[in-house]
Amino acid sequence: MQWISNLTNLTIHIGNTSFENPIWVASGTFGYGTEAPELVDVNQLGAIVTKSITRQPREGNPPPRIVETASGMINSIGLANIGVEKYIKKLLPIYEGLSTKIIMNIAGTDIQEYVEIMEMVESVSSAIAGYEINISCPNVKKGGMEFGVDCEMTAKLTETLRGITERLLIMKLSPNVSDIVSIGLSAENAGADAVSAINTVVGMSINAKTGMSDIFTTYGGLSGPAIKPIGLVAVHKLYQQLTIPIIGIGGIVSGEDAVEYMLAGATAVQVGTANFRDPGISENIIDSLKNILNESNRKVAADLIGTVQTH
Repeated sequence: MQWISNLTNLTIHIGNTSFENPIWVASGTFGYGTEAPELVDVNQLGAIVTKSITRQPREGNPPPRIVETASGMINSIGLANIGVEKYIKKLLPIYEGLSTKIIMNIAGTDIQEYVEIMEMVESVSSAIAGYEINISCPNVKKGGMEFGVDCEMTAKLTETLRGITERLLIMKLSPNVSDIVSIGLSAENAGADAVSAINTVVGMSINAKTGMSDIFTTYGGLSGPAIKPIGLVAVHKLYQQLTIPIIGIGGIVSGEDAVEYMLAGATAVQVGTANFRDPGISENIIDSLKNILNESNRKVAADLIGTVQTH
């Protein structure tokens, strides 16, 4: 594949940061980026978005919390993670040895939790390139309302975190809203460098034989190829109104999927559910993207962004 890579330029830029290619791995689908060194060369990836980190360690929801569905899966992991203190102590030193970019995903139940996590990470030296903020978390002070369904809450959180860091600040948008563009504009106007779209779609799975819900929490997050059309329309709508980059997520399993998202307006994409089936699939997608660009006589991947032809 070396001769192809010499012909194509996969570099993309978000804020003041450049990435060697637009193929990232999504939060919650690739662990902390250190679990499968024998299965994938992580340094080939454009970026690793690590699983959501909260202030304190979390065991997550009781099982069953993952179920396969038609063209996808539903999960209700419940943000199980090691907590920020262990993340800083155990993982930040490992990231120093990686050449790929690390994006830390942060989750919280109120603004103060997000602030504490980011301030703790910012207080130490680290190689992380930026933060992706999970705003599909329930704000306990607002009666369980998700940050990402309210423009004012999204803006307040974005503005607060923008004041803490000069690193990339990416707000991860939920599709479970009536107007994702308004949420995206709120994030942009409050100082976000980019938005990622989309997070999982609320879904349910039932066992017809037992009559039981397949997920302990009844509802969970649907991901995989089934949600790709929803992700594409979200990215395209956001691209029409936002000036900051958009990172496309949802059902990406091939180079063609990545191209579709970029044509819709994505600067980069995140591979998620497909990692559970094949942790090395992103390397294949990178090679496929190079092939597609070469066959279409395109030299620069970024030239794809937002060029879909509509009727």
